[in-house]
Amino acid sequence: MKISISKNEFYNAIQTASHAISQNSPLPSLRGIKIEAADDALLITGSNADISIFITLKKNDKNNLTIMEEGAILIDARYLNDIVRKLDSDMINIEIIDGALTKFTGVAATFKINGMRPNDYPSVDFSEPVNSISMPTADLLQTIDETVFAASVKETRPIFTGVNVNLSDNVLTFTATDTFRMAKKKMELVSDASFNITIPAKSLNEVKSTVLVNNPDTVKIALNDKKAQFISGDILFQTRLLDGKYPDTSSIIPKAFTRFLVMNRMDLIRAIDRTTFIKNDNVSVNRLQCSENEVVLTNKSQEIGESYEQLAASYTGEPLDISFTAMYVMEAAKAIPDMQIKISFVEEMKQFILTSPDNDNILQLVMPVKTFN
Repeated sequence: MKISISKNEFYNAIQTASHAISQNSPLPSLRGIKIEAADDALLITGSNADISIFITLKKNDKNNLTIMEEGAILIDARYLNDIVRKLDSDMINIEIIDGALTKFTGVAATFKINGMRPNDYPSVDFSEPVNSISMPTADLLQTIDETVFAASVKETRPIFTGVNVNLSDNVLTFTATDTFRMAKKKMELVSDASFNITIPAKSLNEVKSTVLVNNPDTVKIALNDKKAQFISGDILFQTRLLDGKYPDTSSIIPKAFTRFLVMNRMDLIRAIDRTTFIKNDNVSVNRLQCSENEVVLTNKSQEIGESYEQLAASYTGEPLDISFTAMYVMEAAKAIPDMQIKISFVEEMKQFILTSPDNDNILQLVMPVKTFN
């Protein structure tokens, strides 16, 4: 292999591919980035077996790619990123000079690095599944932000570490829960496709950082019962799916509510945030007391102290005294895009929901906490 390419374009590509690499992998080959020059394009692959990123760089005015000799090499991602970043040239030359020994040349600087043979790289099937949809990049980015935080970070029940994505009757629904809270987003999407899959939350966060970043257009999602691909421009991001059936979460949403609180969303977030340093057993728990005359938010710890704040809010219904994990409600409120927020309650020890007053397509559900105030 012998090529020349724009340093910035090549560096951006290997940085993106590095998102799929785990330096703790027991397989040395999976700690590397595969670079292949073939058919007038540079193909770059990174993978950790759970997620894989495949980038196709075809010659254009930005990358100034020139392929003098086709070939392939596998180089440890740490060394590759350092070498390319430190080369003293806008254009770099890459050449395999002896087996897996690879030379990187700038203006005055030259690096020779021992690579690995590309045949040692595990086979990754990047064939595109037949089932696919397309959606605006901005919509997918916003939906991930509104749901992924509610997925579980504990591996005890793996299915809850993912976000369930369901398309049925032209309604696309994203759902995440750790059993203590839930985030659900619905949107209309006209499509003949129909599916019900669960994507690891970690994968969706990486999609944000690779496929969706600085991409103003649309993203294609192709999937089957084993994998999902997010395709946009030169980048193909592939992730495995979580096995198992995602539980029916509709049953935990109360059918009717008797108490309602409406207030400025940022006022609520700031009020909760002011109390989060007050913790019991490393958890900040707020107590919310509501009546038609006043709405009060408090927090109390015998070791640290207490807080008291009256909220500017509109409340209707019987008096309410409920406690909740501060971080759960604050993150749920941050996911509501409107200026006002509506919180609907049933009673003290029943789950409650946060929505926009005029839009129920985004729903955040939180379980209350039992306290002995």
